[in-house]
Amino acid sequence: MGIERQKGEMGSLPWSHLHLPPFPPVAIRVLQLAGNENVQLHQLSDLISSDPAFASEVLTIANSLLYAPRFPVTSIQQAIAVMGANHLQGLCVTVGVRSYLGGALSRPSMRAVWRHNLACGLIAELLASAGFMDKDSAYTCGVIHDIGRLALAVIRPREYAVLLGMQSGPPSSILEGERELFGLNHCEAGRRLLADWKLPIDFEEIVCAHHSPTKKDGSWGMADLINVSCRLADAAGFAAFPRCEATPYEELLDELPARERGRFHADLEGLVVEIRGKIEALECA
Repeated sequence: MGIERQKGEMGSLPWSHLHLPPFPPVAIRVLQLAGNENVQLHQLSDLISSDPAFASEVLTIANSLLYAPRFPVTSIQQAIAVMGANHLQGLCVTVGVRSYLGGALSRPSMRAVWRHNLACGLIAELLASAGFMDKDSAYTCGVIHDIGRLALAVIRPREYAVLLGMQSGPPSSILEGERELFGLNHCEAGRRLLADWKLPIDFEEIVCAHHSPTKKDGSWGMADLINVSCRLADAAGFAAFPRCEATPYEELLDELPARERGRFHADLEGLVVEIRGKIEALECA
């Protein structure tokens, strides 16, 4: 069935009837506990260890070139120590979303969306470090900002791949195309997924507002940082769709507040090499 005949069908179908896969329970629980200052390291370690498949992915990432430990990491407690307890939230989002997608990542369109999310998270982490923001929260928000797009790709993969392949305009054209096909755009789908998966409400602004204009006075919040990180990912060649109309890298640097601009990558090539290497390490798990 062609994309034209599919337009708007989901608008009359209740979201609850779509039967989307659940987010891995262990990832949800870690996300809930990771922000609690009273949680002990052994509690997080025991929780992750209770899911062998999830624990195996965490250990693989801990042993990857992303962290390059001096000695093999053989336990979750060691992994948390190597990666840092604060980074655990973002790591669980990474592993959790990838587990949610499963074999769908073998599809080129889905893999492009996923690599864009990873690139956005990694760039947001670098930007946050340059601007003295919370880099671990920035990474987590970057990875999760487009979960609604991942959901749309799971609901109707073939038609959504066609839609992404056809688009060549600004983000607004993508949002309009999604609404025509699904009855809602990926920002709205992301908000619904947050509720369905019972993920922390703190992410709602990120998934809903990451295409909103950034503040011109430099008083950035996390949504502003994710907005520019998302566009920097596109400029660096990690767009979620091949014909993306990316803003030139130099123009994006000019948008950064002075505190980020002075410490961020001056050359695009260096950024691409760094981000590609980190994505490859994350994808090895």
